[in-house]
Amino acid sequence: MRKNTRLEKDSLGTLEVPAKAYYGIQTCRAKANFPVSGLRAHPALIMAYAAVKKACCLANAELGSLDRGRARAISRACDEILAGRWDAEFVVDVYGAGAGTSFNMNANEVIANRAEELLGGKRGEYRKVHPNDHVNMGQSTNDTFPTATYAAVLGRVSALTPVLAGLAKAFRERGRRFDKVVKSARTHLQDAVPITLGQEFRAYAAAIDACAAELDRRSTLLSSVALGATAAGTGATTLPGFRAKAVRRLAAITGLPLKPGRDPRMALQSHQPLTAVSGALRDLALELIRVANDLRLLASGPTTGFAELVLPAVQPGSSIMPGKVNPSMAECLDMIGFQIVGRDQANALAAQAGQLDLNVMTPLTCHNLLDSIDLLLRFLPVFQERCVTGIEADRRACAAYFRKSPSLVTLLSPAIGYAKAAELFKEAVRRGVSVYDLVVEKGLLSARERDRLFDPIRSTGPLR
Repeated sequence: MRKNTRLEKDSLGTLEVPAKAYYGIQTCRAKANFPVSGLRAHPALIMAYAAVKKACCLANAELGSLDRGRARAISRACDEILAGRWDAEFVVDVYGAGAGTSFNMNANEVIANRAEELLGGKRGEYRKVHPNDHVNMGQSTNDTFPTATYAAVLGRVSALTPVLAGLAKAFRERGRRFDKVVKSARTHLQDAVPITLGQEFRAYAAAIDACAAELDRRSTLLSSVALGATAAGTGATTLPGFRAKAVRRLAAITGLPLKPGRDPRMALQSHQPLTAVSGALRDLALELIRVANDLRLLASGPTTGFAELVLPAVQPGSSIMPGKVNPSMAECLDMIGFQIVGRDQANALAAQAGQLDLNVMTPLTCHNLLDSIDLLLRFLPVFQERCVTGIEADRRACAAYFRKSPSLVTLLSPAIGYAKAAELFKEAVRRGVSVYDLVVEKGLLSARERDRLFDPIRSTGPLR
């Protein structure tokens, strides 16, 4: 045996483990088997797993299947993990063995070795506290990993909700600022009827609000957890009452509205709640991409694009073209959105790959969801502060587009009919003159009547 290692044994044989590590032999095997990405479990999953282990420990102690001395030591080890003390001990890659078995054993070993130490033993002895017999009592990877995943994702969605509310508010505030900035709408990327820039920005806010509401609605599906179902949803190795007690304890520890799943077998076979949340994140990402691209188009220019908006300059835009400024914040939001949309497809494949009595692809979905939410949590406040709140309107450009748009003839249609209005439209385009001037030239309206009909604010309809 090498220096600074200890020897541990499992059902496959013996293996050297770093002497100072709280993880053990099965974690070491997983490290060797799956050196895939270098990515480790999200802190939210680590905390959720510690909460699951503590809840099960307390339920077992309440039922008398775990003595109080061991229960206190295990509970304290879990509390230390919940405080972030042992995050570095969770070393298995996010890609690995199906179902999350490696991560469950990583957690069991860290908790067991710390509890062993608290009871006066040494790491790796497992004489006082064993990873399987005590820490994993009444549990399986089958039920603990999806339960921890649901709890972790539910908690992170809750953190995302106020961030989305803040972004929507920022768009509404810009909308109020731009309430009287009249411009030409564009449908099919062609000139359309008048609209205000404020109305467009209020619509962005409404879209974000709608996506946030749907995400919150779907996340409630995660409240029904698999804990206590153990292997194949049978509840094997648990005592009567364990499931209800463990879930009740978990809800108290996490502060989440968790309850036992209606059908424990379904809870292991199907992860429709995860795909529902993934789909809501995808829909949110699609709306954010759409809004970001609108901002990029409306700010295009400054001389050869739409140039209706001026986005805050956050960095030089080119290494070769002096003075160029790009819509960098919107571009970054696009890339984040693309990643979330792609991950939703991976999550869909993972969901349909759950054969028979267990979906073993949960680790992929767990990683994708938690990391996607984190991308939004990190960037949306920055996007709000460094882009949205500083957007300004080029009012002269907007007014010019309003005056030049041949689609102003739409406002004449009720009086002169669709066919005559269409002819007027074509003449304005052919001659390169504005409908605004043409209606007076042709004697269809007096200047006063024209100004009244084409009044910028009246012609855009209700501001809200």
